[in-house]
Parts: sequence; structure tokens; C-alpha cells
Amino acid sequence: MEFQLTDEQTQLREEVRRFADEEIRPVATEHDVEEKYPHEVMEKAAEMGLLAPHVPVEYGGVGYSSLENAILTEELFAADPGIGLCVSSAGFGAEALMEFGTEEQKERVLPEVTAGDAVMGSAISEPQAGSDVTSVATRARKDGDEWVINGSKMWITNGTVADYFVVVCETDPEIDDRYSGYSQILVEGDRDGLTRDKITGKLGIRASDTAELRFDDVRVPEENQIGQRGMGFLQLMQFFDETRTAVAAQGVGIARGAAERALEYAEEREQFDRPISDFQAIKHKLAEMHTNTEAARWLTYRSAWAVDNESGDLTALASMAKEFASRVAVDVADEAVQVHGGAGFVNDHDVERLYRDAKITQIYEGTTEIQKNIIARELLDEGI
Repeated sequence: MEFQLTDEQTQLREEVRRFADEEIRPVATEHDVEEKYPHEVMEKAAEMGLLAPHVPVEYGGVGYSSLENAILTEELFAADPGIGLCVSSAGFGAEALMEFGTEEQKERVLPEVTAGDAVMGSAISEPQAGSDVTSVATRARKDGDEWVINGSKMWITNGTVADYFVVVCETDPEIDDRYSGYSQILVEGDRDGLTRDKITGKLGIRASDTAELRFDDVRVPEENQIGQRGMGFLQLMQFFDETRTAVAAQGVGIARGAAERALEYAEEREQFDRPISDFQAIKHKLAEMHTNTEAARWLTYRSAWAVDNESGDLTALASMAKEFASRVAVDVADEAVQVHGGAGFVNDHDVERLYRDAKITQIYEGTTEIQKNIIARELLDEGI
């Protein structure tokens, strides 16, 4: 087994880390406090080729593998999860176009996203449909050569800033099969009847834009349908292994960022005339934090390798990586605040923000409970 990154992957890690240290960390607190989308950072990220880098070269991307995306994501989230999510989510929904979209759809949308001229959003969740995607009630009906969409979406990343949304709609309600009758439709952000309301007051990832979307007779041409009609749910399921691996990388980044800051603070902070890193209780915390982060990283890399190589155990691995890395992120961030003591309870130190940001990794792209269900299902070979 190979446990060493290639020279190119090592260089990628170093370049993204430098970008994160120079462009993200200095403005992270500002964007968190003001809940402000980092437009300037996004422009610089586009210049670096960091927006939707998994998109193929022919559409302006870099064609990064899942492993390379995991490396990139860890570096961004170690600096700041809120801005890191803005950068890594610029191409949300691009997978649907890449896999099922027409050539016209790909050529129209993907180059804009990779160049930083447009942002995408994936509109799946609804007020009553979270873990159960088959509860989606947003409906699209055909009217001549157009789709007419009505309904609402909740917790949509990039909701007020996106130029394109990949919207999961019920298009064939008469079909009895629970997993059929849903389609993915491309909706431009400036369509009449689309209302977008920013959600504020989030626990964490406050720089990232989150919104509620409402569709009131939103009309789009029939050619905006992505892939085969009625197959949207099954199309969507193909990407969860990849996106859950990406969330695992987010968890690794948060854990690493928190662990590094805790180590630095422990070496600087003195009590009883010596650094607190001299005390065994702190040493043990630091040892466990870094050990668990390393374990999460390699489970995430294993999952990313499985994505890139279409391994048969991919689904279980992706859920294992997501569940474990997100748990490590929450635990390590918690301990980082503890190492900082009272200083960690205010935003003078990054660990306060990392502690709040970590929790979302246990919720989006499938909750911890859903991941455990999937792992058990795969072990017991119970099917979908």
C-alpha cells in the first residue's frame, strides 16, 4: 500500500495552504461576525483554479480526483470552514451536469463556474424533506415546451448568490415506485417567480451563504431537464459517496486546524511558571487530538481512493469516513476550546469559531444517524 502523496499532490497541498493562510485566515473572523459572503476571496480563488476543480479541463476545470479534492478541502477548512465552504461549494450541482447533462448545458454553465463568473447551488432539502429525499414536494409540471415549478427549498448553500441551481422536483407524482418520479432541473437564479431569502443566525459556517428558495410558477425551457425524466433520485444517489467523502475531508480540516491552534497555544500559555504543555493532562489531550485527526485523514483518503477507483465497498467507506471524521472534528474542536480555557470562549481565538463550525459536518450530506444506518445496511447487505 502507498502511504505517500505524489509530488504533484504535495505541491497542491502547499499551494492551497499558502493561499488559505494569506487570503482566508486574516479575514475569517470578519466574515463570520458579519455573516458576509467573501466575494474578494472568491475572485482570488478563481485565479488559483480552486473553484470546481473537479470539473474536466475541457470545461475550464482542473480535473482533480476525489483524493486531490480531499487534500484541497482539508487545507481550506483548516484555515476557516465558513470561507472554505464558499470556495469548495462554488460548483455544487456540477456533478449532475457532468454526468447527466447535455453538451449544451455543460458548455453553457461549467466554464462560467470554474472562471469565477458564476456560482452554483444544489436545491434538494425542503422544510419537510431532509434525510428523506423522497419526501420532496416541490413539483414541476410540463406546460408545452416548458417546466413550471412550484414549491420551496430550505437550507440551500449559495442560496442568494448562486446563478444556477440544480433543483430536485417531483415530475411524475402518479408513479408508485418510491424512488422514481423525481427529476433534476437546471434553474437560472434570475428566473421570474424565484424568491431567495438569506438565513441568518446560524451556529456556524456564517460566511457561507444559506437561504430558503421559493418557486412560484417558475418557468424554464424543457431543455433545462438534466438527464432522464423521473430518474432524478437515482441520479442523486450516485453522488452521495463522493460528497460525503468531501464532508469527511472538511471534518479532517477542522480537526487539524483546531489541533494545531491548541498545540500552539499550549506552548505559549504559562501557568505556575511554565507552559501548560508541560502538564500531563494537556499533553494527553494534544496526543489524542492529533492521533484522532490522523486516523480520520487516512480513513478519508481511503474513501477518496475508493471513489476514484470505483471500489465495491465505496458506500460503506464513504459513510464511515463521514461519520468518523465529523465526530473527530466536533471532539477535537471541543478539546481545543478546553485547552484555551476562558480565552477559547470568545472569538479572540479561532477555536471558538471552529467549535461552532464543526457541528454542521454531522448534519449536512446525511446526518450521523443516517451514516450509521447506511454502514449497517451495507454490512447486512439489506439493499437500498
